[in-house]
Amino acid sequence: MMDTNVLTNEMVLGIPLFDEAHAALAEQIQLILNGPDEEFDAHLAGLVECLEVDFRLEEQLMEAIDYPATRSHREQHARVLATLHGLAPGDIVNGRKVAALVLPWFQVHLATADTALAVALQMAGRAQEASAEPARRPAGV
Repeated sequence: MMDTNVLTNEMVLGIPLFDEAHAALAEQIQLILNGPDEEFDAHLAGLVECLEVDFRLEEQLMEAIDYPATRSHREQHARVLATLHGLAPGDIVNGRKVAALVLPWFQVHLATADTALAVALQMAGRAQEASAEPARRPAGV
């Protein structure tokens, strides 16, 4: 059984910008799952912001190299964000259930869609460009 609570070495793509964003995501999920109830909404907002920044960056990189799988990759991002945006403020029970599912989804997404994107970026010579920019972590992350 896969450990759904950690970012494993197999999840590291070797592109620092991706790897830092992915580590921040795993950290945000831990705060949602294990943090105090009174901080739940703030942590959920942090997760959504973290994902939006990460997804926006990936999508900009896909556009920059005219990546053929941009549409399907974008759709995966949109489905996760739509689910998170659909949570009612203060719905800690369902919010934690959804957050607990985000990391296993993310592990599959990383192993498939993000790995393919990383290879395409390296082939296009854009991996260095992605590595050169500092990671943009949302406030409070």
